[in-house]
Amino acid sequence: MSNPDSFIQEVTEEVRRDRLYSYFRRYGWIPALIVLAVVGGTAWTEWSKARDAEQAQAFGDSVLDALDLGGAEARQQALASVPADGAQKAVLSLLLASDPTQDRAASLAALESLAADTSQPQSYRDLAVLRRVILAGSDLPLADRRALLDPVAAPGRAFRPLALEQLAYLLVEEGNTDAAISALQALTQDQQAPAGLRGRAGQMIVALGGETAPAADAG
Repeated sequence: MSNPDSFIQEVTEEVRRDRLYSYFRRYGWIPALIVLAVVGGTAWTEWSKARDAEQAQAFGDSVLDALDLGGAEARQQALASVPADGAQKAVLSLLLASDPTQDRAASLAALESLAADTSQPQSYRDLAVLRRVILAGSDLPLADRRALLDPVAAPGRAFRPLALEQLAYLLVEEGNTDAAISALQALTQDQQAPAGLRGRAGQMIVALGGETAPAADAG
């Protein structure tokens, strides 16, 4: 290659580099903005999921507390005072529509309808399954109750500890005491289980003649 050709090539490459650097200076903020948008969007999605799960569990706990009250009027008042938004209002409407002490059949039908309603969040449907199993009791075959509870007890489900508690009670009902004690001992160590549930599990272990497991190390 002659010197003039070499000189022209070097000049051309220098111009290309200058032009490329100019593009970076002018438009370099665009890739940075895209990265920030992706990272920010991912963080927002995860935060939203965590917030929604926390709100759903708080709503479910409030509903269960209200349903456990003794008198029908007290239950109705407590349910009416539970903060609700969006789909939660539909759940409350179904639960307020009937009361087990006044119309048990209607209550069971309402809960079954809610559990089967795929337009509702899974956590609310799980709540309906739990309540239906508890309310139906021995009127629903033990195998059917276990089949209903097993999916609710799967890892990651909002009411998993409550479903595990009910499954342990089914073991008691069928006379499998040793397995029931083991299941309840596991619950007393489950940090996802509310303190009240762990306390109930410990009391049931003692009632069954078992020994509570040592307290889990918080550290």
